[in-house]
Formats: sequence, structure tokens, C-alpha cells
Amino acid sequence: MDPSYLLPIHHNSNAPPPPTTGHSKSLFWHHSFYWGKNVEFLFPGWPGRSSGMYALSLIVVFVLAVMVEFLSNLNLVKPGSNRVAAVAFQSGIHAIRAGFAYMVMLAVMSYNGGVFITAAVGHAVGYVVFGSPLFKKAP
Repeated sequence: MDPSYLLPIHHNSNAPPPPTTGHSKSLFWHHSFYWGKNVEFLFPGWPGRSSGMYALSLIVVFVLAVMVEFLSNLNLVKPGSNRVAAVAFQSGIHAIRAGFAYMVMLAVMSYNGGVFITAAVGHAVGYVVFGSPLFKKAP
């Protein structure tokens, strides 16, 4: 099957072809969920075709999703602190949380079903542990 249908359509017939990445493999992006360990996300060549690396990548996605929920519910600013320092600290925490959330989003955009389920379960576990009243002390 000719994979040229996956490349963008150029209306200007005189335009040069799109640049290649220098890799010998064809450019292919999934547009629906698929199952399997042969996936690539976040970094080129990672996790590759190894089952162990795929499992490690799922653990990384899970931990990142839990960390997003942890940082979302983190409140270290004490009443009466310096407001400028408190805002700067909270902004830094927010930036780290946003970075982790974007990494999870990019991993999910691989359209791998296992990555999607792992991210959703990681967010759910993080919410139960850090956001829900289940583990919070009563005032």
C-alpha cells in the first residue's frame, strides 16, 4: 500500500516535497487508537520495540499523571507569608505542573490505547490520593 496518502496535500504543484527527518522509516501517524507495544512518544526512538521499555514508558506516564494531580492539590503557602514570594513560588509549581500535564498529553497523542488508559488511571489514582477527601484529615 502506498503511504503517500498520509502526506499533506500541496496545492502548489511547483512546491518542493516536505522535508524528511533523515530516518529511513516512513512517516506514519495514527489517527485512531491502536493496541500494541510498538509505539513512539515523547522522545525519538522511545520506547522502541522492547516490551520492557514499553512497560517502563507506561510507568513514566502513570507517575507523570499522578504528579500532575499531586501538584494540582499542593498548598505550601502559609497564611501571613510574603505575598510576592508566595505568588512566585506558586507560579513555579504551576509551571512544573503544566509541563508534566503537557508531557502526559503528548504521550496520549501517540494514540496508543495502553498509554491512554495508563494516563487516565494515573490521573484517577492521583485524584483519589491527593484531591479527594478520602485521605484528607478532618479539620
